[in-house]
Amino acid sequence: MHVAAVVVTYNRLSLLQRLVERLREVDPATGLTEILVVDNASTDGTGAWLATQTDLVSQTLATNSGGAGGFDVGLAWAMERGADLAWMMDDDGVPAPDCLTRLLEHEGLDFWGPAVLAEDDPGRLCFPIRLPGGTRVVHAMSEVEAAAGDVASPGLIPGVVIPFNGVLVTRDLVERIGTPRAEFFIWGDDVEYLWRAERAGARIATVVDAHFAHPATDDLGTPMMFGRTTYNHTPSDLKHYCMARNNTLNLRDYRGWPFVLMFWVKTLWFYLATHREPARVALSARAAYAGLRGDFSGHRRYLR
Repeated sequence: MHVAAVVVTYNRLSLLQRLVERLREVDPATGLTEILVVDNASTDGTGAWLATQTDLVSQTLATNSGGAGGFDVGLAWAMERGADLAWMMDDDGVPAPDCLTRLLEHEGLDFWGPAVLAEDDPGRLCFPIRLPGGTRVVHAMSEVEAAAGDVASPGLIPGVVIPFNGVLVTRDLVERIGTPRAEFFIWGDDVEYLWRAERAGARIATVVDAHFAHPATDDLGTPMMFGRTTYNHTPSDLKHYCMARNNTLNLRDYRGWPFVLMFWVKTLWFYLATHREPARVALSARAAYAGLRGDFSGHRRYLR
């Protein structure tokens, strides 16, 4: 079994170095044979450092293509180099020392990954998940562990995975569904890839005792509508532009126009009532309209 770690990085050299050190500690018996690093045209010395690391295989892209572009290149690259499994991750996360070992204990899966924990509070998930078979969203690891007691799938949360945070994807699945949509740049590319895998009938799961630490993320899951639902607010115009554009397209393509309408009702409510920022409504509209007409260049005006 040839396992290739696929790491996408951009201007976070110290975090990349931390991650690489952890990957170097992974038990060779897992089949992890190489670490592939895609550098998104970093300007902080990442390229020079990578050039000195003889045990890494790296390539630096001509321009910053975002996480989506980086994983598109990296996953295709891993397959070209003969990987049976790609272990995909951003530069700011770090797997537990036994993360890959625990993931590989579960066979018969196509797209599976660890529980992604908040780095400063390992008792909580970094990204809340909706448990299968209902509408309950959970944040606490204790709730996730309790839900993983199903006799038919012990230790797993079937149908749930947080893409590109220590996930494994098989060669067979990549050959069936391709690589992530590079034009999405950031935000929503992971959801699109998950929904594409679901549509293809992929066997998906989270392995509860495999852990991957990740920094807490912006204001994901900000309560709204009197606490009945949440909205993925971010102070970054770049992230919001990509979210509004890509989420509109994902919902249209995989869930249908009624879900697009619900997303827009939430956006209007959030930025006109919950977190008053009317300019964000106009930004959202521009982003969605651009995506619907196939223009994926608008986010670049927000790059810093």
